[in-house]
Amino acid sequence: MVKSVVSVLSLLAASASAFAPVVVSNQKTVVSSALHAEMSKAVPFVKAPANTAGYVGDVGFDPLGFSDYFDMKWLRESEIKHGRASMLACLGFVVQEYITIPGYTHVDDSNLAPQAVGVSAMLQIVLWMGVLEFWTNKGNVTMETMFSSPDRIPGNLGFDPMGLSVGKSQAEKDEMALKEIKNGRLAMLAIGGMIHHNWVTGEPLF
Repeated sequence: MVKSVVSVLSLLAASASAFAPVVVSNQKTVVSSALHAEMSKAVPFVKAPANTAGYVGDVGFDPLGFSDYFDMKWLRESEIKHGRASMLACLGFVVQEYITIPGYTHVDDSNLAPQAVGVSAMLQIVLWMGVLEFWTNKGNVTMETMFSSPDRIPGNLGFDPMGLSVGKSQAEKDEMALKEIKNGRLAMLAIGGMIHHNWVTGEPLF
């Protein structure tokens, strides 16, 4: 009699479990959400790089996986500096078509400007940029030593002559940093297009 009761209860428990909430579906949803969260915002069909997370301007774009092999602080410093140089280059590329430094020959094609000013002027740029790089990094100019100090913030050279960051909250500073990064990225593409326009067409930009 007891065995019969136990058997009946076992069958009832087994049949009841068939009508229980489907946990597997929830697990699939959780796994799917986790996988979706790891996907890149910029390129949704590839996984987002883990090492870029938390940086201002991160959209999960690192198709060549540079952040897996190089120090992320060094990469961010490089991006910011190239962006700043490109913004200045875009401005100079246009200005030199209309303004000529006294004593120098005017050229319409900005790509010919280095030839117009000569080797000495170009070497001065390389020399003084090297001095500036050495000074701003206190002599630590290699990737291994540039960020030996944990307080070293990529791109922060303490240069704010107009006091634009004074009295700003961290959120406001991050917003300004994002604007600089986006404009820098645009300028890097722009200066490449401007240079190649002159090369391909043989004509000045404007």
